[in-house]
Amino acid sequence: MNDGTLHVLAMAGSLRRASFNRGLVRAARDLAMPGIDLEIFDLAPLPLFNEDVRAAGPPDSVRLLKAAVARADALLIATPEYNYSVPGVLKNAIDWASRPPNDTPLPGKPAAIVGASNGGFGTVRSQLHLRQVLQGVGVLCMSRPELMVSQADTKFDADGNLTDDAVRQSLRKVLEGLAAWTRRLARSTSPA
Repeated sequence: MNDGTLHVLAMAGSLRRASFNRGLVRAARDLAMPGIDLEIFDLAPLPLFNEDVRAAGPPDSVRLLKAAVARADALLIATPEYNYSVPGVLKNAIDWASRPPNDTPLPGKPAAIVGASNGGFGTVRSQLHLRQVLQGVGVLCMSRPELMVSQADTKFDADGNLTDDAVRQSLRKVLEGLAAWTRRLARSTSPA
């Protein structure tokens, strides 16, 4: 943020090509206002977390994830809801990025959580669970605005592209809120 541009790292907790949540992060990239640079990180190359593998030297995909998180001023995480909770692929990425505890870029990182599902609750439960996980690793999640897209099959096309104007407007408000939250946190932690 030294140059005034806010660098946001976005990730979706789904591996499906036409995923609604991958569509949310693509739409966020397209909706990002001037002054926000949004990079999408693909979680698919990450292996399952294994402490033996980490101790031997993390794979390149893990090093890339941690470097991308470190470079980012803020995170945007789009989570589906699987069995009332966070999908394994997303929890796996958090586990990799948080280990070892003395070498993690997560503490103090501002974040926003969004999510889309076909159900009527629109990822309420997974977002709540994800907040708990992120708090445990020191990520600072903004509380509002929120975006929980329900009946997503009516708001995205067959390729997972967001087509609903009201959701697009809400997503833009999340981005505006994340920018304000990140700048506010930066001001509060900068030396006087």
